[in-house]
Amino acid sequence: MNDKKLFVFGYGDTAKTLGRRLRAKGWQVVGTCRSDKKAKELTKLGVVPVLFNETQEPTPEKLRGTTHLLISVPPTADGDPVLSAMTQAIEQNSVSLEWIGYLSTTGVYGDRKGAWARETDALTPTSERGRRRVAAESAWFELGARLNVPTQTFRLAGIYGPGRNQIVSLRSGKARRIIKPGHVFSRIHVEDIATVLEASMANPCAAAAYNVCDDEAAPPQDVVAYAAKLASLPVPDDIPFDDADLTPMARSFYEESKRVSNDLIKQELDVTLKFPTYREGLTALFNSGE
Repeated sequence: MNDKKLFVFGYGDTAKTLGRRLRAKGWQVVGTCRSDKKAKELTKLGVVPVLFNETQEPTPEKLRGTTHLLISVPPTADGDPVLSAMTQAIEQNSVSLEWIGYLSTTGVYGDRKGAWARETDALTPTSERGRRRVAAESAWFELGARLNVPTQTFRLAGIYGPGRNQIVSLRSGKARRIIKPGHVFSRIHVEDIATVLEASMANPCAAAAYNVCDDEAAPPQDVVAYAAKLASLPVPDDIPFDDADLTPMARSFYEESKRVSNDLIKQELDVTLKFPTYREGLTALFNSGE
């Protein structure tokens, strides 16, 4: 009988992919969600649902026996909501903890104007979201050190996967080819994120930070064009960045350009990416109808 228990704060796409793999190995998987409707969906997946929102939070008993703790809830202007509400409960259940993982973002590096970003670089976020992530990373490292539990942060690039990719966007008529000369960013397939997390769980390293991205940072318009070719759909017309009517959130993705190095996950965690570029990832998604 497997005695491993993964508790996830914020059961989204990444947790869903990781949880599926771990349940197949006999793990107990518990995940927080914000509504009863979402709780029913998690139950159907074989996940034990726990409500966590502005009016409800897990009791310490819900964390009992947790061996691996994954945080996938973004910080707010008031700080990290999990740390604010759950630090005492985590402390009370730390005796069983073997690993803490925090899902962060490559936004902690800020704008590098197309240059490389590595884990050893100084963190110079240029957005408020990036600054919040830097503070949250530091706070989780501090808690892990205090509890003597190996704590890792995973700086995720742009996530894509089933139901969340440019093929889906093209078919729904939402994909656009916005052109900003020189702009590139990195991506990562959700299955490869799960591979990195499993590798870290097998080889935890206190206060480790890992960039989680594929091998090729690319202009977003190239990805749209490749997806259109795969799906035999028309390539959307080019839209100059200055003419694009973008929401503040969408515009923020074009304010930072960088190439993120993934050398460390290969060297320290011995990870081999299943989808080393968006081409392999989108081709697999197209072939599987996802």
